[in-house]
Amino acid sequence: MRSFLIALQFLTIFPVKIKGEIKEKEFGKSLIFFPLIGTIIGIILFLTLFLVDFLPDLVRSTFILGVSILITGGIHLDGFADTFDGFYGFKTKEERLNILRDSKIGVIGTISLFFLLLFKFVMIVSTKKAVLWKTLIIMPTYGRWNLVLACYFSQYPREQGKAKYFIENSKLSYVISGKIFTLFLFLFLFQLNGIILFVLPLPFLFLFIYWSKKKIGGMTGDTLGAMNEISECLILLFSLLLNKN
Repeated sequence: MRSFLIALQFLTIFPVKIKGEIKEKEFGKSLIFFPLIGTIIGIILFLTLFLVDFLPDLVRSTFILGVSILITGGIHLDGFADTFDGFYGFKTKEERLNILRDSKIGVIGTISLFFLLLFKFVMIVSTKKAVLWKTLIIMPTYGRWNLVLACYFSQYPREQGKAKYFIENSKLSYVISGKIFTLFLFLFLFQLNGIILFVLPLPFLFLFIYWSKKKIGGMTGDTLGAMNEISECLILLFSLLLNKN
């Protein structure tokens, strides 16, 4: 239960009280609950769709996107913007890491964030309601499982940082258990198409992990946030393409 609460505290804005100091290994153990937290977020998005279904498509999609940002406090969006600020252009590893640590957002980060939100909005508007409610559930689930995946296959490039505890204490068993849970949900909601939808984004996500290693020597909290956002965008895109008929 403690590991679940740590994951809930880290991934959402829900008020969670955890007694005592969180030990480093406990951060790693909480990774097993990341996909479940993603599913909880997805169910909230599904309920939002149900509650605002009477509104026009554009307004309905705005509400869904807004709730998805509100639940997480925009933590992953911040990481996405910082990542593209840092990775853009010809910089040294140290310069990129300094930019990632900077709380300010630059021009490239702002533009990248705009296109990310625009892409998500357009995908939500364009997806049929019969498919959209399923996609809204699996999208954050898949995104959070990919955080577990990235933690296991990466190194932390700094000496200190909260993401370090997740990365250094990740285990293959957390990846596998999360994969089983996530894949089952995909199969339950999309049947055999769920396997295709689960597999299609993976090459792009491993490419991003490799890209991050080349740029800064591993993954930070910001690049993990970017990983989540890219995962969600790919799920929205491939879900639309696979279910367009």
